[in-house]
Amino acid sequence: MRKITAGSFVGKKAWDALDIEHIEDASIRLHWTDSPYRWHVNDGAEVFVVLDGKVDMHVRNNGHEEILELVVGDIFHAACGDEHVAHPQGVVRVLVIEKSGSV
Repeated sequence: MRKITAGSFVGKKAWDALDIEHIEDASIRLHWTDSPYRWHVNDGAEVFVVLDGKVDMHVRNNGHEEILELVVGDIFHAACGDEHVAHPQGVVRVLVIEKSGSV
């Protein structure tokens, strides 16, 4: 057993992660970042929970882009094949649950 305080985790570079657990074929990781990720499509579902800060999640559906504002406590779910990119507004910490090895 261990206690993890999300607010104390600081990465050395954008999207650094602290591996928390692997359950069957899923990884649970705490990410720290202050820079956008990149447009991507996961090869499985992704759950993205904002623990600290604010994130603008850009999503594309049928060529149409939408921006979802995520704040502390908000959860974003991307199904397999959903195109998206996270744009943090300052420093953020997010919990990401996804298929192990996913981008």
